[in-house]
Amino acid sequence: MRTTTKKRLHFFVTALVVYVLGFQYLPETVDFSAGILLTDISQLMFISAAFAYFVFLPLLYWFWVIKAGELKPWRMLLVFSLSCVCARYSFPTNIAEYFEFISYVRYPIIAILLLIEFYLMAMVIKGLWQARKLSGDPRIHTKERFKDDEKRLAMALTFSWEPASWYYAIPRFSRRHVDAIANLNLYSAKRWHYALVMITCMAIGALSYYLIAMWSELVAIIVASIICYTVVFLTANYRVAKRYSVYINDDKLIINNSFLSFISIQLNQIDKVTFGEFKKSENKEQLLIGQGDTGNIELLFKESQTYQSCMASFPEQVDTLWLNLDSPALFEQTLRGAIVESQALEEDSGSKAAMSKAS
Repeated sequence: MRTTTKKRLHFFVTALVVYVLGFQYLPETVDFSAGILLTDISQLMFISAAFAYFVFLPLLYWFWVIKAGELKPWRMLLVFSLSCVCARYSFPTNIAEYFEFISYVRYPIIAILLLIEFYLMAMVIKGLWQARKLSGDPRIHTKERFKDDEKRLAMALTFSWEPASWYYAIPRFSRRHVDAIANLNLYSAKRWHYALVMITCMAIGALSYYLIAMWSELVAIIVASIICYTVVFLTANYRVAKRYSVYINDDKLIINNSFLSFISIQLNQIDKVTFGEFKKSENKEQLLIGQGDTGNIELLFKESQTYQSCMASFPEQVDTLWLNLDSPALFEQTLRGAIVESQALEEDSGSKAAMSKAS
């Protein structure tokens, strides 16, 4: 995991801890009639929470999310809005009333956001429905369809993981899938790992049913069913890691880091392929796909490529990629041949277009 992703996760964990502590330990009322007293525990707790909500967390968000991820500054509104909502329901009563405006503002904001989300969702579902007859990974088709629209692309890719999970989990659906040119060395490709995660999934489903059934049997069935439904995802994860981790489809190199993350690279964007030994200890910021801390293939790109991490939740821009493959020499040879063939086809199509234009 690269530093940018780690910083995002660290922020989310820190924010969760801060908000939970606020809800749990802030007093119901605080008295400032006698001024600020350092000996008043309730005042100190409130001041600490206010500082954490509106200074500490926004600063962390700015440096760990906005600056690290090179995002737009307007996203700062998200952390301030969330802090206002938490302040409304966790601050002492006589202070929380000043955040009452959130109760009125939230409805038009939610309505606007829902309209935007429903519109984007309708466009995405329409695009996925139109692509239902296309063969191959639905995520790749989705990425190609929405590559010029970043807003729709993020949502579309997340939606595409659902049909993609069925596509890979059921062998009949993926029977015509392109053969892999190599396989990443991944724990998720091991049978023992697949068996372990399946047993864990079933155990968590049974435990959740047992614990919730004492309160509501209907809710228990719903929660347990959702947990057990991840069997499809886990099966897809195993089959992708085992059979389809690295392959070439048309003029693109597809690399699946199990089923959770992937990257699609145009062959004409690959500048150099190097077979060797590349240690993560020498460059901790370098993205390495495959288990262990040492890669055996290095890919250099002409332009930055987008690595869709964690179901496209954390897209990362990469200029260089290290891979830990089971057959790196064969991969290098096959990829070089595919790149040469792709370049020849481009030159041929270019010359034909020039001749057609001249005539």
